[in-house]
Amino acid sequence: MSWIVLVVSGVLEAVWATALGRSEGFTRPIPTVTFGVALTLSMGGLAYAMRDLPIGTAYAVWVGIGAVLTVGYAMVTGQEPTSALRLILVAMIVAGVVGLKLTH
Repeated sequence: MSWIVLVVSGVLEAVWATALGRSEGFTRPIPTVTFGVALTLSMGGLAYAMRDLPIGTAYAVWVGIGAVLTVGYAMVTGQEPTSALRLILVAMIVAGVVGLKLTH
C-alpha cells in the first residue's frame, strides 16, 4: 500500500509544481488553490509512505516521479524543448526510480 500511495504522491508533486508555475506568483486563484491542495495531499502521502519505506528511497522515488512527469508535461505542451539527449536523461531518472523499487 505504501508504494501505491508514494506513486500517487509523486504524481501530485508534478501537479503542484505545474500549478505553482501557472499561478504567476499566487496571483491566479485556480492554479493557486490547485497548488495548495496538491501540495498538501502530496506531502501527506509522502509522510504516510515513509512510515514503511526507507526515507532515502521514498524521497528519491517521490522526487523522481514528480520530476519526470513535470518535465514530460512541459515537453508535451511545448513549454520546454525536446531533444534526444533530454529524453535519454529523463529515461535515466525513470531507470533510477525503478532500480530503487527493485532493490527495496
